[in-house]
Amino acid sequence: MSIALVKDDSQSGMAGVGTQFSTFYVAGRLYGIEVTEVQEVVKPLPMTAIPLAQSYIRGLINLRGQVATAVGLHQLFGLKKAASGDLMNVICRCDGNLVSLLADDIGDVMELSASQYEPVPATIDPQIRRFMSGVYKVGGPLVSIIDSDKIAKFLSKQT
Repeated sequence: MSIALVKDDSQSGMAGVGTQFSTFYVAGRLYGIEVTEVQEVVKPLPMTAIPLAQSYIRGLINLRGQVATAVGLHQLFGLKKAASGDLMNVICRCDGNLVSLLADDIGDVMELSASQYEPVPATIDPQIRRFMSGVYKVGGPLVSIIDSDKIAKFLSKQT
């Protein structure tokens, strides 16, 4: 799998460098998380179920000897069930723990400028909104930015 770097040249006159985001799709929507928060993106991995866990905790995965909690974004966001296909793993280090965010498909790494940033719109479902830090307007769909710290805080409160 290769990941392309997509740079928005429409703001080429701006001073400074934009922020890079690793993007992925969940239920047809485009989400992003800062590249610095992503350890790696890997293909579907075998998962061990955790009895009596919340529905969004899909199980545990073994990532070369490190255990990561797999979080189903469909369930966490209250979206329709995931397609029957295998889900990709976006591995993040959240609050010192490895967390795998399960996504339908992986997008590109995008460099986005501050001029494209908007606060989280009030029209976004509150169940998703609570995990977002904002959106970026790009040529295509909006890129909804996930805040891994908010997910980590939510997960730590649930235990």
